[in-house]
Amino acid sequence: MTQPASPARPITEKSPPTDGDKRPWWSFVVRADVRTLSLLGVLAALVVIGGITEPEAFLDTDNLQLILTQASVIGVVTVGMTFVIISGGIDLSVGAIVALASVWATTVATQDYGFAGILFTAVMVGLGCGLVNGLLIAYGGMVPFIATLAMLASGRGLALEITDGKTQMVTVDGVLKLGERDSYVLGIPPLVMVFAAVTVVGWLLLNRTTFGRRSVAVGGNAEAARLAGIDVRRQRLYLYLLSGLCCGIAAFLLIVLAGSGQNTNGNLYELDAIAAAIIGGTLLSGGRGTITGSVLGVLIFTTITNIFALNNLETAVQQIAKGAIIVAAVLVQRRTATT
Repeated sequence: MTQPASPARPITEKSPPTDGDKRPWWSFVVRADVRTLSLLGVLAALVVIGGITEPEAFLDTDNLQLILTQASVIGVVTVGMTFVIISGGIDLSVGAIVALASVWATTVATQDYGFAGILFTAVMVGLGCGLVNGLLIAYGGMVPFIATLAMLASGRGLALEITDGKTQMVTVDGVLKLGERDSYVLGIPPLVMVFAAVTVVGWLLLNRTTFGRRSVAVGGNAEAARLAGIDVRRQRLYLYLLSGLCCGIAAFLLIVLAGSGQNTNGNLYELDAIAAAIIGGTLLSGGRGTITGSVLGVLIFTTITNIFALNNLETAVQQIAKGAIIVAAVLVQRRTATT
């Protein structure tokens, strides 16, 4: 009895080809490096454009710090989203989870517990929402699109119910001081340092641990991963927990940045996070992606938004440009996937 041919193993940033692939091993490393260099080139081009169109405003130290600070919140969300997409899933609820965590963590009752209470609540709300998503998808058999769409609607509704449509101001000095210039370390805002730490941990988790390899395997071929001994359902649960954790951390960063909690926080974060991951080279079908690429995607999007704002372009133009960039990135992915 002949054995069925096993599907090709998903290729990550540094993984060698399978026996059935005739291309040399170094071609995959070169492809990943070229992709990263291309993103760096795009980012450098944007910096040049910003420096030409608004040289004084764009190249000002305060503006560059602002770009990095704004990128930090959505960047943390994107790290979690990258893991989910690599595994073949999607999470449309990240923006709603950020909103819910931010308003829950800024209620009067929560603020009575000070800095630790706000941070703990934001993280636990994110984990709780991630747990619900993971259980519905991994063990409830729901399609990720539907499960996370339901969480999006429920999270927004609950956030509105908690705030009654009002802004909840933060009164805890320890939280507010993190957003002040006096808390900068060598000119680097604390939010940026948190983003950098999350990025490093995410990179190590994806590229240097069994968890990362299993995530890629599940996204490349879930059935093959199951036959190889991977508990696919448990892995998917962990991935949505990770996404929820990142949303909780991002919610705390947003509280520090805005000094308040609002039910409108995190608006369209799901679009920005998915777009940044796609631009960074993460396949929507799963099985391939890099944290480095996703982070560069975040920086590219944030820089574009900043340049548009400095040049007084309308929000509608910004959204159209983002949509065009997403389409272009997907088309490039389809082309490179066939070469």
